[in-house]
Amino acid sequence: MRNNQAKEEEEDLMTKATIAVEDLYHIRDTYFPTNPDDKVSKLQNESDLVLNLLDSVPQEQRKSPMQRATYEYLRGKILDVFPDYRKEAEDHLSKAVKLNPSLADAWLCLGNCIWKKGDLSSAKNCFTLALSKSPNKKILCQLSMLERKIAQGTENEAELVEESIQHAKEAITLDVKDGNSWYNLGNACLTSFFVTGAWDHSKLLQSLKAYQNAEKDDNMKSNPDLYFNCATVNKYLENYERALSGFEAAALKDPGLKATEEVQKMVNLLAKLESMLRGHARSKRLASLSSSLAAVNLNSSYKRATMDLLLEGLNKAVAVVGKVLFFIKHESVAPLYYLLCDSNQICFVLSVYGIHNDTIKEGDQLTLLEPFYRHVDFSWKEKHYQFKSIRVDFLEQVLVNGKGLSSRQAVRTSIFAQHKP
Repeated sequence: MRNNQAKEEEEDLMTKATIAVEDLYHIRDTYFPTNPDDKVSKLQNESDLVLNLLDSVPQEQRKSPMQRATYEYLRGKILDVFPDYRKEAEDHLSKAVKLNPSLADAWLCLGNCIWKKGDLSSAKNCFTLALSKSPNKKILCQLSMLERKIAQGTENEAELVEESIQHAKEAITLDVKDGNSWYNLGNACLTSFFVTGAWDHSKLLQSLKAYQNAEKDDNMKSNPDLYFNCATVNKYLENYERALSGFEAAALKDPGLKATEEVQKMVNLLAKLESMLRGHARSKRLASLSSSLAAVNLNSSYKRATMDLLLEGLNKAVAVVGKVLFFIKHESVAPLYYLLCDSNQICFVLSVYGIHNDTIKEGDQLTLLEPFYRHVDFSWKEKHYQFKSIRVDFLEQVLVNGKGLSSRQAVRTSIFAQHKP
């Protein structure tokens, strides 16, 4: 009887060690102190305790290849909890997959460990090898993330990001309620928005929908990157109030994300837009600047409209003619912002994606085809913002002084979603 009890206790030690490793990773993923060194110290203390617990598993429970593989995997995973690469972690994880090549979690950890070392192709091999044995949502998500990392700066960047999207979608088909898989798809679509060069509005909307699905999973509520990336999408969709709330939430969860700086950049931009609009709405120059706009000839496919006639959202088969008053400098890479006025002397903000910043100059006359219109009207921290805004996503939507833009005037802006291996 005593022997059976002792055996159960020994087996229970391995189970306890496994649970303790999961708890260790929960700390890694949810503990974000103001000083990052505090997190490293906490992980060091906790990992030492878990290693001691793992080492208390008797030798008899580590004899068979399967038992040894589990032991090596857990030891490697504990050592790999830190953000930097640890060779000792790689050695233990390598032993684990040799002893039990079907241990998917060990392949996942080994791939992540090698990724930290910078050997991206070997990391990818780990993930694809594991997937060849059986489908796994966690590994599909990591492969999707890794593909976006590999894609950066390559000639076929857009194709690799598309592969990343496909693997993200495969992960979701395995578990449609898994928040991490939706979060990963959101990141993939956000990255695709920037690297395709098409500035495809629908990619942002797909990304936003994926993040909203991720938020339904309670396990994701402690992920500051989700809030940060969702706020980034809202920023580019010009949902300024939602973006500010999202960045503020991310900053509270992880002070190291620089989300507070993003809030400040947006507030600075909005203040600048407001001030310039106020200054020019009363300008005597507007009458002379706008006087020539009504005479501009339009393609018969488009109906001429002024700002007061636009509908919220996309205005199909409509064109707005405006004069560029100012280029508005700000702290983010994209979009480019301009202050314009129409033939009715109504001032508005234009945001443009995907073109060189010297393409449009002050004094130019712009024809904006099928503009996406927003009437921005919200309050933040007791400050009220209100202005009219047009956004254009494609080169073909802009005529400068009556002429279309060439592909040479296009530019890609590489901005990537926050992520960590």
